[in-house]
Amino acid sequence: MTSDLNAFVRALSGAGVQYVIIGGVAANLHGSARTTVDLDIVYSRTPDNVARLVRALAPYAPYLRGAPAGLPFQFDEDTVARGLNFTLTTTIGEIDLLGEVVGGGTYERVQAASDAITLEGFTCWVVNLPTLIALKRAAGRGKDREVLAELEALREERERGPAQR
Repeated sequence: MTSDLNAFVRALSGAGVQYVIIGGVAANLHGSARTTVDLDIVYSRTPDNVARLVRALAPYAPYLRGAPAGLPFQFDEDTVARGLNFTLTTTIGEIDLLGEVVGGGTYERVQAASDAITLEGFTCWVVNLPTLIALKRAAGRGKDREVLAELEALREERERGPAQR
């Protein structure tokens, strides 16, 4: 199931959750043609933000992705506060909640390296292209290495500017 980015943005931003879009969706927003099925976000770990995050996603039945059915899992403020990173499936798709991201750190660091865009009428933060490239390099997974050439080409095209394209 491909995640419904618009539904996630409405839920998260509508609830006032502080988050930054990273990963494949950020790559798409920067012009990548690669397909991605989940939404990756870095979220603020403040107690108020964790409470907003839990309230925003609760209607969509978050459950640990890949966990056997019936495994006792409660998506609540205590669970999120005691954990850090969660890979979840929901009724609107898959989402990875990252309290910290390899190569980028916490929400505050990633947000400082992000650009504001408008989605679904909300101002959202998307990690900037140079930082996204650094995150992909730091992750070092095969699928991250595969997209690096495309992201580098997109960055070079932007640096040349419209007159030199």
